[in-house]
Amino acid sequence: MTDFLTLFTIFVLSIFLGIEVISKVPSILHTPLMSGTNAIHGIILVGAIAILASADTTTLRVIGFLAVVLATLNVIGGFVVTDRMLEMFKGRGQRGRRDQGAAASAVTPPAEPAQ
Repeated sequence: MTDFLTLFTIFVLSIFLGIEVISKVPSILHTPLMSGTNAIHGIILVGAIAILASADTTTLRVIGFLAVVLATLNVIGGFVVTDRMLEMFKGRGQRGRRDQGAAASAVTPPAEPAQ
Protein backbone atom coordinates (compact mmCIF):
# COMPACT_ATOMS: atom_id res chain seq x y z
CA MET A 1 0.00 0.00 0.00
CA THR A 2 2.89 2.35 0.72
CA ASP A 3 4.30 1.81 -2.77
CA PHE A 4 0.94 2.63 -4.31
CA LEU A 5 0.62 5.81 -2.25
CA THR A 6 4.13 6.91 -3.24
CA LEU A 7 3.51 6.24 -6.94
CA PHE A 8 0.11 7.94 -6.82
CA THR A 9 1.64 11.01 -5.16
CA ILE A 10 4.32 11.20 -7.87
CA PHE A 11 1.61 10.84 -10.53
CA VAL A 12 -0.49 13.68 -9.10
CA LEU A 13 2.55 15.95 -8.70
CA SER A 14 3.61 15.24 -12.29
CA ILE A 15 0.16 16.33 -13.49
CA PHE A 16 0.52 19.67 -11.72
CA LEU A 17 4.07 20.09 -12.99
CA GLY A 18 2.99 19.28 -16.57
CA ILE A 19 0.17 21.81 -16.45
CA GLU A 20 2.54 24.46 -15.10
CA VAL A 21 5.19 23.80 -17.76
CA ILE A 22 2.75 23.67 -20.69
CA SER A 23 0.99 26.88 -19.63
CA LYS A 24 4.30 28.78 -19.85
CA VAL A 25 5.08 27.70 -23.46
CA PRO A 26 4.62 30.50 -26.03
CA SER A 27 2.02 29.74 -28.71
CA ILE A 28 4.60 29.85 -31.52
CA LEU A 29 6.27 26.74 -30.08
CA HIS A 30 3.14 24.61 -29.76
CA THR A 31 3.34 23.10 -33.26
CA PRO A 32 6.94 21.83 -32.95
CA LEU A 33 6.20 20.54 -29.45
CA MET A 34 3.11 18.72 -30.70
CA SER A 35 5.14 17.01 -33.39
CA GLY A 36 7.68 15.86 -30.79
CA THR A 37 4.89 14.72 -28.51
CA ASN A 38 3.36 12.67 -31.33
CA ALA A 39 6.67 10.85 -31.72
CA ILE A 40 6.80 10.13 -27.99
CA HIS A 41 3.21 8.86 -28.02
CA GLY A 42 4.12 6.56 -30.91
CA ILE A 43 6.83 5.04 -28.72
CA ILE A 44 4.33 4.73 -25.86
CA LEU A 45 1.93 2.92 -28.20
CA VAL A 46 4.62 0.42 -29.19
CA GLY A 47 5.42 -0.14 -25.50
CA ALA A 48 1.76 -0.67 -24.66
CA ILE A 49 1.45 -3.24 -27.45
CA ALA A 50 4.57 -5.05 -26.20
CA ILE A 51 3.23 -5.14 -22.64
CA LEU A 52 -0.17 -6.35 -23.84
CA ALA A 53 1.53 -9.15 -25.76
CA SER A 54 3.23 -10.42 -22.59
CA ALA A 55 0.16 -10.12 -20.31
CA ASP A 56 -0.58 -13.30 -18.33
CA THR A 57 -3.76 -12.55 -16.42
CA THR A 58 -7.09 -11.13 -17.46
CA THR A 59 -6.52 -8.01 -15.36
CA LEU A 60 -3.23 -7.29 -17.10
CA ARG A 61 -4.84 -7.88 -20.49
CA VAL A 62 -7.63 -5.40 -19.73
CA ILE A 63 -5.17 -2.78 -18.47
CA GLY A 64 -2.90 -3.40 -21.47
CA PHE A 65 -5.82 -3.11 -23.87
CA LEU A 66 -6.87 0.18 -22.27
CA ALA A 67 -3.28 1.42 -22.56
CA VAL A 68 -3.22 0.58 -26.28
CA VAL A 69 -6.58 2.26 -26.89
CA LEU A 70 -5.66 5.42 -24.97
CA ALA A 71 -2.23 5.65 -26.61
CA THR A 72 -3.83 5.26 -30.04
CA LEU A 73 -6.35 8.00 -29.29
CA ASN A 74 -3.51 10.21 -28.08
CA VAL A 75 -1.51 9.73 -31.28
CA ILE A 76 -4.52 10.35 -33.52
CA GLY A 77 -5.62 13.36 -31.48
CA GLY A 78 -2.12 14.81 -31.61
CA PHE A 79 -2.02 14.58 -35.39
CA VAL A 80 -5.47 16.16 -35.68
CA VAL A 81 -4.48 19.06 -33.42
CA THR A 82 -1.19 19.55 -35.27
CA ASP A 83 -3.01 19.57 -38.61
CA ARG A 84 -5.49 22.17 -37.37
CA MET A 85 -2.68 24.33 -36.01
CA LEU A 86 -0.81 24.16 -39.32
CA GLU A 87 -4.01 25.18 -41.13
CA MET A 88 -3.99 28.42 -39.13
CA PHE A 89 -0.57 29.34 -40.54
CA LYS A 90 -1.61 28.96 -44.17
CA GLY A 91 -2.50 31.97 -46.25
CA ARG A 92 -6.06 32.79 -47.20
CA GLY A 93 -5.77 31.28 -50.70
CA GLN A 94 -4.12 28.08 -49.45
CA ARG A 95 -6.79 27.00 -46.98
CA GLY A 96 -9.05 24.20 -48.07
CA ARG A 97 -6.68 22.86 -50.72
CA ARG A 98 -4.88 19.69 -49.77
CA ASP A 99 -2.45 17.89 -52.03
CA GLN A 100 -4.13 18.92 -55.26
CA GLY A 101 -1.94 18.98 -58.31
CA ALA A 102 -0.73 22.23 -59.82
CA ALA A 103 -3.00 21.76 -62.83
CA ALA A 104 -6.10 21.24 -60.68
CA SER A 105 -5.34 24.28 -58.55
CA ALA A 106 -4.71 26.42 -61.64
CA VAL A 107 -8.08 25.47 -63.14
CA THR A 108 -10.30 25.99 -60.09
CA PRO A 109 -9.82 29.06 -57.91
CA PRO A 110 -9.92 28.49 -54.15
CA ALA A 111 -13.26 29.02 -52.42
CA GLU A 112 -13.48 32.15 -50.31
CA PRO A 113 -14.29 31.50 -46.64
CA ALA A 114 -17.73 32.55 -45.42
CA GLN A 115 -17.81 35.80 -43.51
